[in-house]
Amino acid sequence: MYNPPANIDALISQAEEEHLYFKLIEQVNKDFALANESLDVPSSIFPFEFKNLVQEKIYKLIQYKFAEYLNLLYIIDVPEEQIKKLDGSDLVELSEQVTFLVLKREWQKVWFRNKY
Repeated sequence: MYNPPANIDALISQAEEEHLYFKLIEQVNKDFALANESLDVPSSIFPFEFKNLVQEKIYKLIQYKFAEYLNLLYIIDVPEEQIKKLDGSDLVELSEQVTFLVLKREWQKVWFRNKY
């Protein structure tokens, strides 16, 4: 049964335990490319660097390319009500929270595809 992770560290731990970390990277690369905001995460990347790379990209999208940011959220299918609950007063904090929501949704896709 799918158990949503409580934070990014738990998410990456789950992905590694289930041997789906590389699938998660593939899914993130695929969806960012679909949004025309390619990320090109190498499969050899360490989890901490992976999180930082995604967060940095999201931060730049929020700050400089907001329409593309919204398109990315739509393509990844991040629930709108979860985004609306976030506090946008601090962009770094916001990008960290959005990164978690993005990775959580990507992990959910990978997990379900692997199980069913």
